[in-house]
Amino acid sequence: MQIGVVSDTHNNLSNIDKIISLFNREKVSTVIHTGDIANANSLAKFSKLDSKLIGVYGNNDRNEIGIKEIAQNNNFLFQEPPNVLSLYSKDIAIFHEPDSIDDFLLQNKNIDVVIHGHTHRYRNEVKNRVLIFNPGESAGMQKGNNAIGILDLKTLKAKRIFF
Repeated sequence: MQIGVVSDTHNNLSNIDKIISLFNREKVSTVIHTGDIANANSLAKFSKLDSKLIGVYGNNDRNEIGIKEIAQNNNFLFQEPPNVLSLYSKDIAIFHEPDSIDDFLLQNKNIDVVIHGHTHRYRNEVKNRVLIFNPGESAGMQKGNNAIGILDLKTLKAKRIFF
């Protein structure tokens, strides 16, 4: 089973349209957003996904009026990080900021995958048998590299798609 991963869209509406098209083309079953949507209108655009949307709020989302309402109205499963869930027999923890991941993993030995954002930097590493993945930025704000991720939950391999 393949899922999509996106991070730090930061209200880049034209990129969000491209992201949605890419995920729909890849036929992912679920998309995980690691936060920093930054605007309710940006989150509403994700209603065009052919798959369900799960995620966490980022540091630029906490005071934005309407984001939580949009999430509720569209059945997007968003919460404050970490969002811990099981998808296709894999235990996944979703963070925005990576600072507390190590401590979290010391307390939660059953996690297979950790997905995070915030840094705008690509990360794809296995640490103590846990895949830690960040596709990097998708709004092109810092590095200018727009990317999303595709994660195969059967093989626990992740790849980036640049756009």
